[in-house]
Amino acid sequence: MAGTSPAMTSGGGGWPACVGNRPRHTRPMSSLRMPQGHRSPFQTGASVLDLEIQQERSAALGAAGQRIEKALAALREFDASGADLALRPPILKEAATAVWYYFIQREACGVRDQRPAIAHYAIPREVLMRLGAS
Repeated sequence: MAGTSPAMTSGGGGWPACVGNRPRHTRPMSSLRMPQGHRSPFQTGASVLDLEIQQERSAALGAAGQRIEKALAALREFDASGADLALRPPILKEAATAVWYYFIQREACGVRDQRPAIAHYAIPREVLMRLGAS
């Protein structure tokens, strides 16, 4: 057959892809695999939702970290000012509440050990005792 490619002919010198008489040096196509790139172009609703949840957790953890920094700074400033000690309990309570919220948010992110956070923020023992820690 003049003008036809070997893949289009049947029998003789050609070998159609749909027939099992292909040359021995070709192998059948292997099973399909997902692309091996960094991000999969195939996202499910669940994977998108999981990503959004992680982003919200990290944003909440960052906000809780800022709150703890402000509360502890206010406590330190009050202690350094030498003001009336009768005004200290609400400031101490806010610091303890901020630390408590921060610890809860860390646990929601899967971090159970609070010792690194205690060391990082230099949380006073007095604040930790308000949380029931010793």
